[in-house]
Amino acid sequence: MSHLGIEPLHDDFGARVTGTALTGHMPDGDLAAIRDAIDTYSFLCFPGQDMTDEKQLAFTRLLGEAEAEHVTLGKTGKVTYFGTVGNVEDDGSKRDNAHASTRYATGNQLWHSDSSFREVPSFVSILHAYEVPGEGGATAFASMRAAYGQLDGDLRETIAPLGVIHDYVFSRSQVAPVDPNHAASLPPVMHRLVRENPANGLKNYYVGSHARSIPGWSGIDSRRLLDELLERATQPRHIYAHGWQAGDTAIWDNRCMLHRGTGYDASRWRRRMRQTRVTGREKGIIHGAPAPR
Repeated sequence: MSHLGIEPLHDDFGARVTGTALTGHMPDGDLAAIRDAIDTYSFLCFPGQDMTDEKQLAFTRLLGEAEAEHVTLGKTGKVTYFGTVGNVEDDGSKRDNAHASTRYATGNQLWHSDSSFREVPSFVSILHAYEVPGEGGATAFASMRAAYGQLDGDLRETIAPLGVIHDYVFSRSQVAPVDPNHAASLPPVMHRLVRENPANGLKNYYVGSHARSIPGWSGIDSRRLLDELLERATQPRHIYAHGWQAGDTAIWDNRCMLHRGTGYDASRWRRRMRQTRVTGREKGIIHGAPAPR
């Protein structure tokens, strides 16, 4: 039995969770409750966590297989499980607004689902905040499950059989060049446009900045539909913007959640967060999708 405190954060999704420490040695009841809460709330915030990389990776592995961080893997072939979010280097130095890495990171300000561009996309992301800026730096979240639930029957029928191509280079080259080795490691992949949570049967559509096109549709028609679905999900009333506090650990369900950074003044503030991801179970589909009738 778990004694976690769960406080909803938004009408569509999200909860603040207290009463446990995220480590590799958690009570079975707490871990089961967290798994259930991921399926139910999609976004969870655990404030005041005494986190280290070792604890975070151990907890990540309780939820499934840790996902190799794609930038380092693509550029160098080296497997590491952490990505650093923010402008603080491993040696403690700070990058400013003019730094190339800071400019490249502005791609994270586009609505996206982490690793949707991989053949097996992420299950969840886990992000811990060590240093946060005094102004800005919130992360905005929106639920594609809630948005799917508001579609009319005709639109649900239209999108039900479709696939969608997700392409990292298409997305990120809009803000900065992508390293050639990194680009070659991430060829476009097709996923189902409508996905279903296996635990509760709830459906969502699957879009975001990495969603490039719909096979069998023209580019114009693809963009029109994908942009419409993204706009529906990210109306202001459907967004929860999380203002980070040092010590926060957040978990979100990439199967059904969109998120984006909101920016901050990197020349003025320090921001250091560490992220791990858990690999999903559903591979991309390789067959074509039908054209609209």
